[in-house]
Amino acid sequence: MAEGAVGFLLQKVDTLLLKERKLLSGIRSEVEDIKDELESIRAFLKDADSREEDDLGVKTWVKQVREVAYDTEDAIDEFVLLSAKQPHTYNLFIRSLCKTLYFIKYWKGRHSIAIQIQSIKNRFRSIYERSQRYRFNRLDRQESNSNYKPDPRGNDALLVSESELVGISRRRDEMLRLLLEGDPKLKVVSVFGMAGLGKTTLVKKLYDFPGLKEFFQCHSWIIISQSFQIEQILRDMVKQLFGEIKQPTPEGVEKMDRIGLNEVLKEFLQQKRYVIVFDDIWSTDAWDALKYALPDCNNCSRIMITTRIADVASYSSRSIKNIYELKPLNQDESWDLFCMKTFPSNHTCPSRFKAFSENILNKCGGLPLAIVVIASLLSTKEEIQEWETVLYNLHTQIESDAKLHNMMKIIMLSYNDLPYYLKSCFLYLSSFPEDYQFKRTKLVRLWVAEGFVEDKHGSKVEDVAESYFKELVNRSFIQMVPDNFQVWKVKWQVHDLIHEMILQKFHDQNFGTVIAEDKSMRKVSPKIRRLYIHNSNERLLISWNESKSFSHLRSLLLFDISSSVPTFLWDCLKLLNVLDLEGAPLDAFPEQIGKLIHLRFLSLKETKIKKIPPSIGMLSNLETLDLKHTSVSKLPAEILNLRRLRHLLAYHGPDWLSGYTLTCMKGSTVPNGIGNLEFLQTLTSIEVNLGTNIVNELGRLTQLKRLGITKLRREDGIHLCASLEKMKNLRHLHINAAQEEEIIDLESFTSPPPLLRRLQIVGPVNNFWHWIPSLYNLERVVFGWSRFTTDPLEALQALPRLQTLHLLDAYDGEELRVQAGGFRRLLAFSIFKFKKLRLVRVEEGAMPLVQRIVIDECAMLERVPIGIEGLNNLKKLIVLRMPPEFAEMLHQDYQRVSHIPTVQFGWWKGGKYEFQYL
Repeated sequence: MAEGAVGFLLQKVDTLLLKERKLLSGIRSEVEDIKDELESIRAFLKDADSREEDDLGVKTWVKQVREVAYDTEDAIDEFVLLSAKQPHTYNLFIRSLCKTLYFIKYWKGRHSIAIQIQSIKNRFRSIYERSQRYRFNRLDRQESNSNYKPDPRGNDALLVSESELVGISRRRDEMLRLLLEGDPKLKVVSVFGMAGLGKTTLVKKLYDFPGLKEFFQCHSWIIISQSFQIEQILRDMVKQLFGEIKQPTPEGVEKMDRIGLNEVLKEFLQQKRYVIVFDDIWSTDAWDALKYALPDCNNCSRIMITTRIADVASYSSRSIKNIYELKPLNQDESWDLFCMKTFPSNHTCPSRFKAFSENILNKCGGLPLAIVVIASLLSTKEEIQEWETVLYNLHTQIESDAKLHNMMKIIMLSYNDLPYYLKSCFLYLSSFPEDYQFKRTKLVRLWVAEGFVEDKHGSKVEDVAESYFKELVNRSFIQMVPDNFQVWKVKWQVHDLIHEMILQKFHDQNFGTVIAEDKSMRKVSPKIRRLYIHNSNERLLISWNESKSFSHLRSLLLFDISSSVPTFLWDCLKLLNVLDLEGAPLDAFPEQIGKLIHLRFLSLKETKIKKIPPSIGMLSNLETLDLKHTSVSKLPAEILNLRRLRHLLAYHGPDWLSGYTLTCMKGSTVPNGIGNLEFLQTLTSIEVNLGTNIVNELGRLTQLKRLGITKLRREDGIHLCASLEKMKNLRHLHINAAQEEEIIDLESFTSPPPLLRRLQIVGPVNNFWHWIPSLYNLERVVFGWSRFTTDPLEALQALPRLQTLHLLDAYDGEELRVQAGGFRRLLAFSIFKFKKLRLVRVEEGAMPLVQRIVIDECAMLERVPIGIEGLNNLKKLIVLRMPPEFAEMLHQDYQRVSHIPTVQFGWWKGGKYEFQYL
């Protein structure tokens, strides 16, 4: 954590020293001294961060480093702000007077900041001197696994017993088939999933299964700690294997190195059928160190590993067929387990506890470990008030209850294993309300604006941030929450217990402060740097202002607040980097925002503002401006002053399923000169019907990854193609026609963007099928009101990576046909508002992976797709706004859809869907 703060500060200092020489006049040498101190201390921080959990002295030292880094950043930014406040007026007398007053204030402020910087230098020296007593390892030294730490799971690794793991027999049988089937070559089977799912319990059940014990001649079970010693693990294997057959271990084993131990193991295992379990592997390095001791005797020997990390599973097992992903329990399984543990006498929940039980199970999120531990706690409580305490104050219960505390320590292992650069990104998730669903792109931009992302030479900072996000998903910290109907609208969420865990860490590290109407206040630092306001009102904020200082605020994020930002708070935001006012009750652009020169991220999404003032041009450091779903229709010329702008989002329109029409998506007009914003990566959506200049200027934005344009005229199509061909980095492209009769002319494309993944074209399209097959990377395609005269599936079905296809009134024909072998990787297929379509035919072998089909408002369609019975992976069929006759036919054809787990009918009533299940 402190390493991240120091790293960000070093980047800022480097930038100032290189690019702002004049600005630092007079304090340059002091800033250079601070940089030297920072680099000296940073060398120890990785080791210190890893030791702070076990050493109170180290924890205090790390906290001091973090706080002095924050204070240094404040002092530097105060100085930059002071230097930027020069008077601007055209009256000579007033300008002279203002200039005199400015310089008095400037030199007074400069003197104060100089004193602060001198104090900071002294604090850094003191911190460096104290670091010597802790004997930290330097970053540049060879890392070692010799610092062994005991596994906090201890004897409780199997906290969930076999009898408590609902459905374990079914899972055991699935694993047994996976283990024994296939060729006789050595196979590695990985059980993967987040902490608390019962991976170890499942594998132990399999390991002890009598049939399996008899099949294998040698057996060994090895627990791998995060800070493992490979020689010790190999010695343990030798002792277990020799001990099993009651033979003494070879002489000299205790002194053997890795090579010698590998040889002993290989010699012993040769020509024997063996099964070895490596429980809780944390890295691919660990597997690489182990595999050389395991010979492939071509005799059906097997390795089983458990891991929380997806990459470790795929790396070890090599084939996806050999990976068993353990999922959370479903609602019924969770309820059965909860009742079994909470009410052991009759396994029945009394009615007075039912609502509490359901809410507690929501927190547990299907984790057997969490359900068992919390249920055990509740089994001793008979009063409603006691259940309320557990539900609403889980963090205090964790501190006082030994089993809950131990459970959280097990989950915390995953946090401790994170590299330092991911810890800040992970803790940031605790700023969101519980059960909050967020978009990946927004989170990535927030991380960048906060300074959490390392600047790697040759890589865009957003690409580095995306890799961070993937790593957190890989470690099961973040879970996907797909939309029921719009499968491309993926959101993400943090498991409730993971959220509770990082919320504790969030407060311990003084990472930020949450103000919420329904949350009890925890002890916080008097210097609040990040403030997150959840469903609060002005009264609560004013009460906080009386006791806390907001003058150090760097980030302010609002979630579902009922009042506007209080006036007093605006006066404290001068150092702000991140301002997220999404959904705030704002009717006009707050004039104070124009003074926030350090601002890097600004979101006014889903507010009622209609106009952006010229003062926006003062935000010279702004990187993200989000105006989605506001009433802003025109951006001022001053937007062109934002030369560091990377993401500009300014569109609004209805949801896809609630009134989407060809012209409903609205963009904003932009001034001529938009091509000068050369760092833009996102530009969605802009109106281009006022002339060809804007379309031509788009060609200068060669770093664009996402582009959305509306009101495209037919005569501008050829110019758009020319501009798009220059965008070699483009991933997402969304085009809307100017009106229903306006043809989107894309025929002149000769070399479309090769990296394009998402293509959405809404409006009549001329002949453009000749370039579609060249888009090998396309993953999602949406066509609306296209007026195709030939079946569009014929041209799309060979796209090798296409996963999502949505067609909205795109074809005037009566039949769609999916040919045999077509759409090999398609997962979701939807058809909307086809007026003449009568039949969809899916030939044998087509769409083998499709999981979801949506049929919406196709009034002439006579029945579900012919061949649907052959779609073995289809999980959900959703039928929306279809005539009663279609539903009747489906009931008659039940045998054709009986293999589909979920078949839903939906009717749009009163602004929402009402559903019926087949």
